[in-house]
Amino acid sequence: MSSRNYKIIMGIETSCDDTAVAIVNSKKEILSNVVINQNTNLTKYGGIVPEIAARDHLTNIEYAVQEALEQSKSKLENIDLIAATGGPGLIGGVIVGTVFAKSLAMSLDKPYVAVNHLEGHALTARLTNNIKYPYLLLLVSGGHTQIIAILEYGKYSRLSSTLDDAAGETFDKAAKILGIGFPGGPMIEKMAMSGNPKLFKLPRPMYKSKNPNFSFSGLKTAFNQIVSNSTLDKNKICDLSASLQKSISDCLVDRTKYAIDQFRTLINENSNIQLVVAGGVASNKYIRNQLEKLASTSKIDFHAPPIGLCTDNGAMIAWAGYEKYISEGETDLNFKARPRWPLDPDAHYKNPIHNKIGKSGVKA
Repeated sequence: MSSRNYKIIMGIETSCDDTAVAIVNSKKEILSNVVINQNTNLTKYGGIVPEIAARDHLTNIEYAVQEALEQSKSKLENIDLIAATGGPGLIGGVIVGTVFAKSLAMSLDKPYVAVNHLEGHALTARLTNNIKYPYLLLLVSGGHTQIIAILEYGKYSRLSSTLDDAAGETFDKAAKILGIGFPGGPMIEKMAMSGNPKLFKLPRPMYKSKNPNFSFSGLKTAFNQIVSNSTLDKNKICDLSASLQKSISDCLVDRTKYAIDQFRTLINENSNIQLVVAGGVASNKYIRNQLEKLASTSKIDFHAPPIGLCTDNGAMIAWAGYEKYISEGETDLNFKARPRWPLDPDAHYKNPIHNKIGKSGVKA
């Protein structure tokens, strides 16, 4: 049995296409981290098909749990806490992980914690880099592009978010347009290494704007038009990839620079500012380097989790679940999986333009 202060946490992540299970302890040690992706299965569809992804989670989740236990040399009865993504995400996959985690917690008579997927990304640097509150977070992934002030656990202030497409979504769509495979982000990054980022003049939406938000739909449209009017060969694909990557990076850096000043005012502090980048797009080395340069120029600290922990994983869910548990206690088993679950649900009051974007507002 674990001591009162020492916990072993299992984290389950099924919000998109990766079935991920990890075991982490309260000393911030990652004992195992298993990720089963569906790339081979989804490549033939050119992207994620929610129903197929959910069925694959059903097939993979038990195997992932067993593998995580074996790698960590743990037994189920030694697990103290079961944490699982409760949203936001593709609802079929979220339901699979939620129901599995609840059932496991009930059978073991252990506490269950429903974790916000975004919170998992937001707190990853506290697990891997051991940073303290407060800090400024650029959360950039396939489904989300936001800048959030992480003030303390559970106290988050969204300073910026995308008005339409996310940066990662733009990478994926561009890769599909170029026909270079899935997932798109890593393929664009790979091709961009041999390309000229200045060859194609792509738009940089919201660049230097006084509106703090992101927008990528215009960039995606412009990219599609250029490709439609081009004869593609390997060199041109590399140049297009490099140009797109630079345009997205320029937008991310510019909006982050804008947010740094807002964050200084919010916490009334000019020194000891910490910038964290997290989410799948944070694994892009070019973008990480540009953000690190921004941090250096702005005389602030820069933190990024290891590349393998930027994409969806169970370790981030385990750690976020632990922080939630020690702050709020366990989650009621009546909890319902959520397709939307914003970290800062009141953001639209502070940023009124969000009220005008779509029937349900901007993406959570």
